[in-house]
Amino acid sequence: MDGIIEQYEKYVMPTYGRQPAAFVRGQGCYLYDEEGNAYLDFVAGLSINNLGHCHPAVVAAVQEQVAELIHTCNLYYTRPGGELARLLSESSLGGKVFFANSGAGANECAIKLARKYGRDLAGEGKHRIITLENGFHGRTMATLTATAQPAKQEPFKPLLPGFTYVAPNDLVGLAAAMDDSVCAIMLEPVQGEGGVHPLNSEFLQVARELAGRHQALLVFDEVQTGMGRTGKLYAYQHSGVKPDVITLAKSLAGALPIGACVAAPPYSDVLGPGTHATTFGGGPVPCAAGIAVMRELTAPGFLESVDARGEYMRSMLRKLQDRGLVTGVRGLGLMNAVDLPEPRAAEVAGQALAAKILLNNTSANTLRFLPPLIVEERMIDQVVEFLETALSV
Repeated sequence: MDGIIEQYEKYVMPTYGRQPAAFVRGQGCYLYDEEGNAYLDFVAGLSINNLGHCHPAVVAAVQEQVAELIHTCNLYYTRPGGELARLLSESSLGGKVFFANSGAGANECAIKLARKYGRDLAGEGKHRIITLENGFHGRTMATLTATAQPAKQEPFKPLLPGFTYVAPNDLVGLAAAMDDSVCAIMLEPVQGEGGVHPLNSEFLQVARELAGRHQALLVFDEVQTGMGRTGKLYAYQHSGVKPDVITLAKSLAGALPIGACVAAPPYSDVLGPGTHATTFGGGPVPCAAGIAVMRELTAPGFLESVDARGEYMRSMLRKLQDRGLVTGVRGLGLMNAVDLPEPRAAEVAGQALAAKILLNNTSANTLRFLPPLIVEERMIDQVVEFLETALSV
């Protein structure tokens, strides 16, 4: 393990605050280090390994595809890209898909689509995009500007013009920010990197109404919440509020790099030839993996089991809240978080690593739980028992 870490420290830019662990193998809900130690994974690659590590269906799909065709440029057609696009379209907005390489890439596409839509409709004046404070949409310059977190933005100013920020669930603030110069409202149904904060249904409904009234697109960033994470295939299905555009990534290809921007039929052809592109987007191998992922997620009973285990986890975490060990429990499906009464979240995550459990803190006071969707109740019990011991000290 030391050799792996030394190489990173010597040759890899220090853009991540990495934990002192190096893994060589993954299976199901566990990661393994060079010594063969098993770590229970409640981070899941930040919701990338939704089906767990090395899911057999994903492995088989990748092995078969990589032996046939690894890549060709987007001047031509391949079967996996078209099939995955069909599955995404028919399960969501019924429109068309742009394939990117990441969540940030999918959100860049959504931002460009919204800007071009506004320009086509009303000229350069219709260009503003409203996003929410505490949200997260990526780290490219456009998506960083959309990410209304000053600490993340400060080192890279000046940012892109044309973005307006509103507090989450602030109906008055959203209404005040809206006018005909807005081309899109962009938000996460559950703010993930911000600490797992679901937006309330009333706010989403008002956003839908205001977007329609002002001929603006309603864009849902489902990079973290999509692909079954919240107990439904897409988080917007909880509220019944249907957006015009959704963005996906993370677990879409079972941990291979991919992103997708799905636009409803009225907006599917806003971006024509030459207006947007990416070299690796929609490659045969990640798309083959994505097809396998979609089949697993839509198998009878799978999403219902995610919802049930998520509710079980929250019920166990609420027992810690009843004892005063945590001050808040929230989430949807298997996307959950707790707040601590003291700023100990990083410390507790470090203690968990020592106990061979992988946890993630999104702030000094907040622990986030993103286990694979195949997690078992006994594994949830193990994590809650660890928390009970660690937080009782």
